[in-house]
Amino acid sequence: MDQGLPYYLKFTEAFPTIRDLAESDEKDVLRLWQGLGYYSRARNLHHTAKHISKSFGGKFPDNYDEILKLKGVGPYTAAAIASICFDEPKPVVDGNVFRFAARYFGIENDIAKLKTRNIFEKILEKHISIKTPGAFNQAMMEYGATICSPSPLCDQCDFQDDCISKQKGIHKSLPVKSKKLKVRNRFLHYLVLTDGSSFLLKKRSDNDVWAHLFDFPLIEGEHDQEFVLKKVSELMKEPFTIKEISMPFQHLLSHQKITAVFYQIKGSTNQIKKLEGSTGSTLYSVEEIVNLPKPKLIVNYFQKIGIKS
Repeated sequence: MDQGLPYYLKFTEAFPTIRDLAESDEKDVLRLWQGLGYYSRARNLHHTAKHISKSFGGKFPDNYDEILKLKGVGPYTAAAIASICFDEPKPVVDGNVFRFAARYFGIENDIAKLKTRNIFEKILEKHISIKTPGAFNQAMMEYGATICSPSPLCDQCDFQDDCISKQKGIHKSLPVKSKKLKVRNRFLHYLVLTDGSSFLLKKRSDNDVWAHLFDFPLIEGEHDQEFVLKKVSELMKEPFTIKEISMPFQHLLSHQKITAVFYQIKGSTNQIKKLEGSTGSTLYSVEEIVNLPKPKLIVNYFQKIGIKS
């Protein structure tokens, strides 16, 4: 909440209505989202605003089934919106609800399996408040986040006498989750090509992390510096200066561990400008870079070299 609230306030100030968001440039949307991660959510939000504006006259759909059809919206988000905003009795099932419901009802099914969600939803449909489903769902999420946390505060729990897993003594082992996310290691050698006041940056493609955000040209792979510098020499073709080779930056994503090294390479403006085509990049001034959406990793690097971005 502490991390998200400032973003929410900036976002709603910039885009007070669905139409404002729909008519905005994707670059501006991603720039406001910068630092939150999960950038596909920002792109989906933008896409959905356009769809609602065009297909629904700018009015957000008011029921679970229609909300679920929106791009980027899954069962949890649809149920939360439908119940909290439109009083539709659809139970939400997120990590906190999984934990509280698994313990309270003694559900030992593996929550990593898709079919398990249906089991939880059917049980909760029998208990959700018809009059105030939004309050019910928010209470479930809040209780799972605070009292029935990963290390449960059972002595403070109002439901401990009725909690099936507590009675069985298995409450600390629930919920069951067997599948572990495999983390991929990636090594990125960033070529920070600059004339001293401008930098080459490229827009990332759709088929990788940080889609549509801007970063430096790079060489990927577990290469040593000698290999990278040889490639740089082949790329530059003219005399250049290695101003700095950074220490490795570590950056963790939900499914990737990234190790990045930045090679700051200085050449003349004409020399750097000539590399736009071969690197798929564009030369941007520092003032222009500030307004470009960038991964947190790139922002951290710019800050390290004294550039606010």
